[in-house]
Amino acid sequence: MTEVDTLATYPPTAIKINNQDNVAVVLQDTKKGDTIFDDIIALEFIPAGHKIALSIINFSENVIKYGQPIGRATSTIQKGAHIHTHNIKTNLHGVLDYMYEPISQAPSPTEKSEKTFMGYKRSDGQVGIRNEIWIVNTVGCVNKTAEKLVREAKTKHSLYTFVHPYGCSQLGDDHVYTQQILAGMVKHPNAGGILVLGLGCENNHIDEFKKIIGDWDDKRVKFLNTQDVDDEIAEGLKIIVELDEYLSTFEREPIPISRLILGLKCGGSDGLSGITANPLVGSLSDRIIASGGTCILTEVPEMFGAETLLMNRCVDETVFSKTVNLINNFKEYFIRYKQEIYENPSPGNKEGGISTLEEKSLGCTQKGGTSQVTDVLNYGEHISSAIPGLVLLQGPGNDIVAVTNLMAAGAHMILFTTGRGTPLGAPIPTVKISSNNHLAKYKPHWIDFNAGGLVEDEDMKVLTDKFLEYLVSVASGDTLAKNEKHDYREISIFKDGVTL
Repeated sequence: MTEVDTLATYPPTAIKINNQDNVAVVLQDTKKGDTIFDDIIALEFIPAGHKIALSIINFSENVIKYGQPIGRATSTIQKGAHIHTHNIKTNLHGVLDYMYEPISQAPSPTEKSEKTFMGYKRSDGQVGIRNEIWIVNTVGCVNKTAEKLVREAKTKHSLYTFVHPYGCSQLGDDHVYTQQILAGMVKHPNAGGILVLGLGCENNHIDEFKKIIGDWDDKRVKFLNTQDVDDEIAEGLKIIVELDEYLSTFEREPIPISRLILGLKCGGSDGLSGITANPLVGSLSDRIIASGGTCILTEVPEMFGAETLLMNRCVDETVFSKTVNLINNFKEYFIRYKQEIYENPSPGNKEGGISTLEEKSLGCTQKGGTSQVTDVLNYGEHISSAIPGLVLLQGPGNDIVAVTNLMAAGAHMILFTTGRGTPLGAPIPTVKISSNNHLAKYKPHWIDFNAGGLVEDEDMKVLTDKFLEYLVSVASGDTLAKNEKHDYREISIFKDGVTL
């Protein structure tokens, strides 16, 4: 098995995901004495989304979910018992050697789609799904200046800035990371116009930053060092007027869906995330990739324990080697800071029923569907250098850092699955997919699409069709993602180094 098999559902009590599993996930709070399936009696209270033992699991025996080990029992677990952090322990450990064992036959991709979305063609050949003006600050010292410009400017097009505390007094890779992420924003095709706003004395001053940006269209990208002018607000407003006029030269036109680039992310997961929302995104990812598009999967720590499933889908040994380096380099990052590689998921994930990091990973990686891995990008690297398909992106799982990373890599929008909910949004549309019906009903101002019906009677193909229609509507500007509607847009840059 490479990914989750077709769901075997047993409504309304529990789900056994794979025939090899020795656990099931209960769908509702289960009391002691309740019957699960036909012959399993709950020995204790088990919260919804948590695991129940389907057979006796002996001490040190593997606990199997998704057809894969998610850890080993720390004591003998009786049939019908609750399985969670109190009686299961991770199998993860340090840096490993891997062997390339490509699957003999890649799973057949889902049907191609000939759909188009209404997007904007840019002068550099990229396409965008929004036509906005972004102010990109080279340094945190001009954050308030940028915010004042946004308040005072009168534009026909949407104008945004994204505050951050970096750009000065950083050294080494830490400084380079800041430059690369900000350069990714400058290059992003959802912004039809960019004002790069600097101070003038920062490490990341404009002349140095231009070297990181590379080529740019001087009609689209403008620069302003605030120390170089008498009135930076007046000068900034003049530039914004020029950019606003330039944006008026663009109109939406039909773009093949093969040009769509999707970022894949999950956060605040629960016991259903790997059963509903993540497989739905995986199904959609396969559809986009089969049509010639690109999907970007990040959150490297949430590949630990499921990495071989991705490695064996690598298109060739070169990409396999890149994937090995991706995994082991991030493990070495943990080791360098004396942190355990197998650190358990967040408190929210645990409360939702996820017990170990490999359990989280086996659910998370399903967002990448079953398509081949075609390339691997370093943190801050742009998708323009990658081969279309499923692309892995180096970076942490932290929600706000990850969505910023995906945006800077060139994703047009982010598909963000969640079982517990979050209002977080990147500068680009950040579509929240609920893993359960309760969350979708409870937080309709956060959730864009609900995958919870997959545990009931909704068909995966039918729901994928609906999801694709919805995403085309978002890409075309007919529908705003909830983060856009409520103006939840922010960035955070990965920090790994010394600040003077």
